[in-house]
Amino acid sequence: MIWTAVLLAGVGCYLLKLAGLSVPAHVLERPVVERVADLIPVALLAALVAVQVVGRGHDLVLDARAAALGVAVLLLLVRAPFLVVVFGAALVAALLRLF
Repeated sequence: MIWTAVLLAGVGCYLLKLAGLSVPAHVLERPVVERVADLIPVALLAALVAVQVVGRGHDLVLDARAAALGVAVLLLLVRAPFLVVVFGAALVAALLRLF
């Protein structure tokens, strides 16, 4: 049963990729399509971050993760290097969980 699901998922992924490669070039060159294709990964990543920060099971929770995200956003706005952003957010989360 498990192998059937794995094989069906693999075939489905292959067909989805084949469908994407089969789209004519003139459709992909439209400005609206290019803009949407550029923004989809950002929207998906933002949704993933939001779910991971404020969700715990079926509950919404504001804890150290939300504060760490706020610090990360502020550091990104001042154009801090990526490692500073990561370590700054981790430090804030750790300190808040300590207290």
